[in-house]
Amino acid sequence: MKHLSLFLMTMLMLASCAQQKKITYPETMKEDVTDEYFGTVVSDPYRWLENDTSVATAAWVEAQNKVTYDYLKRIPFRQELLNRLTELTDYEKYGTPFKEQGKYYFYKNDGLQNQSVLYVQDALDGEPRVFLDPNKLSDDGTVALSGVYFSNNGKYAAYVISRSGSDWREIYVIDMKTGKQLDDHIKWAKFSGASWQGDGFYYSAYDTPEGQEYSSVNEYHKVYYHTIGTPQSEDKLIYENKAYPKRFYSVYCPQEENMLFLTESGANRGNRLFVKDLAKKNASFELIDGNDEFRTSPLNTIGNVIYLFTNTDAPKNKVVKVTLNKPQLATADVVLPEADAVLSSASVIDGKLIAVYNQDASSHPYVYDLNGKLIHEVALPTIGSAYFSGDKDDSECFMSFSSFTYPATIFKYDIKANTYAIFRAPEVKFVPADYTTEQIFFASKDGTKIPMFLTYKKGLVKDGNNPVFLYGYGGFNVSLTLGFSTTRIPFLENGGIYVQVNLRGGSEYGEAWHVAGTKLNKQNVFDDFIAAAEYLIADKYTNNKKIAIVGGSNGGLLVGACMNQRPDLFAVAIPQVGVMDMLRYHKFTIGWNWAPDYGTSEESEEMFKYLYAYSPLHNLKQGTTYPATMVTTADHDDRVVPAHSFKYAAQLQVANDGTNPTLIRIDTKSGHGAGKPMSKVLEEQADIYGFIMYNLEMNPKFQ
Repeated sequence: MKHLSLFLMTMLMLASCAQQKKITYPETMKEDVTDEYFGTVVSDPYRWLENDTSVATAAWVEAQNKVTYDYLKRIPFRQELLNRLTELTDYEKYGTPFKEQGKYYFYKNDGLQNQSVLYVQDALDGEPRVFLDPNKLSDDGTVALSGVYFSNNGKYAAYVISRSGSDWREIYVIDMKTGKQLDDHIKWAKFSGASWQGDGFYYSAYDTPEGQEYSSVNEYHKVYYHTIGTPQSEDKLIYENKAYPKRFYSVYCPQEENMLFLTESGANRGNRLFVKDLAKKNASFELIDGNDEFRTSPLNTIGNVIYLFTNTDAPKNKVVKVTLNKPQLATADVVLPEADAVLSSASVIDGKLIAVYNQDASSHPYVYDLNGKLIHEVALPTIGSAYFSGDKDDSECFMSFSSFTYPATIFKYDIKANTYAIFRAPEVKFVPADYTTEQIFFASKDGTKIPMFLTYKKGLVKDGNNPVFLYGYGGFNVSLTLGFSTTRIPFLENGGIYVQVNLRGGSEYGEAWHVAGTKLNKQNVFDDFIAAAEYLIADKYTNNKKIAIVGGSNGGLLVGACMNQRPDLFAVAIPQVGVMDMLRYHKFTIGWNWAPDYGTSEESEEMFKYLYAYSPLHNLKQGTTYPATMVTTADHDDRVVPAHSFKYAAQLQVANDGTNPTLIRIDTKSGHGAGKPMSKVLEEQADIYGFIMYNLEMNPKFQ
């Protein structure tokens, strides 16, 4: 009888725990909405959530957030985690110095400032003074500085801001002599900086939107010239192309102001590039490269010589040069030919070319003369990512270097001696020597070798039970390189493994690697990610109850597709600001620009069927045990509109069998990610890592 009583008590306790874990989700209204694609009828019951300004959508967001934050508050260590993340982030962070008109500028964050402050000093050992503090642009830190552009005559500086994380930009101007802000104010710029010529600048903008400015399709990008002291209404239209409304147009004027470059992009994987000789009266733009399958961009100019960075006939990139009077790419002289490794960047500094090659996703820099003759290789502190800053006519050069356990450090680099010394090094409250990074190559489903980096505490035991944070992107020619983040440290301190996979679709091995993860090859990306998890399990790093998968934007699509295809393989999924509706993504803001990577549901029956077969929203199966999932998005995301995440979360809550939580965290006054204030970043990371650790059944301790 005693044993029976103990059994009943145990069962009651288990039932009580199960009841505590059960979540009641807001009921999401369904409507009878369908679309027909090549004879296939597709239901879209949550179409109403695409209306980001409706009262109904706002109520849904509020109800979902209440459920999510009620859950997150129950995580017993959330506050301790937030405290540790805050402590780790609270250190001085310096940007790489750069020179303008003989003065030095650099960004600095004291530690927990929402935005980094731009300082100026007369000499490297001079007293820094604030040039522009973006923290004073708003009380809550949601107005972010996205760029500062100095006029070539030294009279003005234009600074560009975004509000609440939106891609919409506004431009203001500072008088360099007085330090005062002028009355000039540009609105509705997008994907634009400010390129100066004389007492004015070029910028790219759209017409003033009429309602739903965060979700409506953006069309008819235009280039304008603004003269200082005049209203925006008087700005001169420099370029538009009404025949192609869904393309981007931008111009760039080099320091000498002797020519003007025009770039047209968005039609394909590459761009078209033009140049105008400003010394010739009534000159028109002359075509440099018109094949938009490839990418060509101006690297620098010296007199009438133009150095170009291109992948035309060079899938791993090359540097060539042309002249202003004969600028066609077909006539170019090759300076740096295509190599075995991918040329990821090049800079003209002190009359030299500093070229950074990406070999197996890590940086390998070399110095050449301007004719392409090798001078020397730059040996880095360890495997990692390097960036060089300097002027073409100045011998002063700075190098920024970082890796997974190597916080971003700035070195002063002597190009002639090929030596460097620490200029500024951060002091982070953890011990990098306690951790290690290894690179592993594994076979994907089709046999392709895929690299990934594993970072963990030294002494790790491969017992098949280690928690894993598996991160990937796999698209748009973006290479995932080695970089430092304090947000990973608490996970690493508690025995976790941070894994970053270099999936196809990126640029790690050139354009062929990119194309292998696009359009009708997109499934390769998902296969690569799934194979990474399977390798980690087979090699006894972890098991399927200990893997969390994370990715943002195109990486959110990756997470959504993989958890749909292999829900048994992962314990936790965090799809962040993901592209989840592959049939309608091109109908919002600049989604049409992603068609070269994805294809669209309207272009052919074959493409529709392919997209329909992996679209995260359309492949959720009723009654499936999906991983513990927290979808994240933001109300001002006008890159990947939040409707993607809204509809996916609503459908997932219906399809999931209820074993694991299915939440959506919707940030307010935030966008796709850039420009988010530090306070919001820390809160979001505490929620993400807290959700992961809690559902991986970790028992973390924080130092």
